[in-house]
Amino acid sequence: MRLLCSNDDGILAKGLEVLERATLPLGEVWVVAPDREQSATSHSLTVHHPLRPVQLGERRWQVDGTPTDCVLLAVEALMPERPDFVLSGINHGPNMGEDVLYSGTVAAAMEGLAMGLPSIAVSFTGRVMRADNSPLEDLVEPLTHLLEHLVSLPAFPASTLFNVNFPSVPAKEIKGVKLTRLGRRVFSDSITKMQDPWGRPIYWIGGGSVTWSAGEGTDIAAVREGYISVTPLHLDVTHQARLDDAEQWWRAP
Repeated sequence: MRLLCSNDDGILAKGLEVLERATLPLGEVWVVAPDREQSATSHSLTVHHPLRPVQLGERRWQVDGTPTDCVLLAVEALMPERPDFVLSGINHGPNMGEDVLYSGTVAAAMEGLAMGLPSIAVSFTGRVMRADNSPLEDLVEPLTHLLEHLVSLPAFPASTLFNVNFPSVPAKEIKGVKLTRLGRRVFSDSITKMQDPWGRPIYWIGGGSVTWSAGEGTDIAAVREGYISVTPLHLDVTHQARLDDAEQWWRAP
């Protein structure tokens, strides 16, 4: 089995190292990841300048681009054969609810899915500290077991990726795995107005407060209860229910 690993936290990220170690027992592992942090880049492509991949090892590359660039470049140019799976992560922070719309981690898996490859995105919902004191270290074994199960499914769901979130608890305290749907997340006061050295106004997006809507069966509820959340996602964002009841709201002009 040939597996492609990428991420959005960069080639040096602890999460990517742990993902690679967890994946090695499953087959031939390739790593193609950004040369720097690319968090919140979503599904963006670099189209205004060329990409310069740098080979770091036999099956290891860094790319001066986005997570989407990395997967596209790996599959179309760097790998001699297409991978069987695309794995993205481990993200340093949660990717639940609306996070999946902004996440570079999920976008890398989405790009794999768009190219017809079964894909899995993995995130850790707690804080990632120094490399020598990281809770990610304990996730190698449980992540290997979970990936072994997912990649060996008799019929990996067509046109679907799995978005995995590990709870912020010690690995030995993880209660199990739950299949979930996306919860909801609302940011408040996430824009800070500042001044540059010349007194001109600038705005910094980030920070603020977050309100999570953790209804029963959501990814947020699962990780709060100490479970690994596995949420199936797909590219078709059509609101099918609204099409089905269109006679109630649509009148042709």
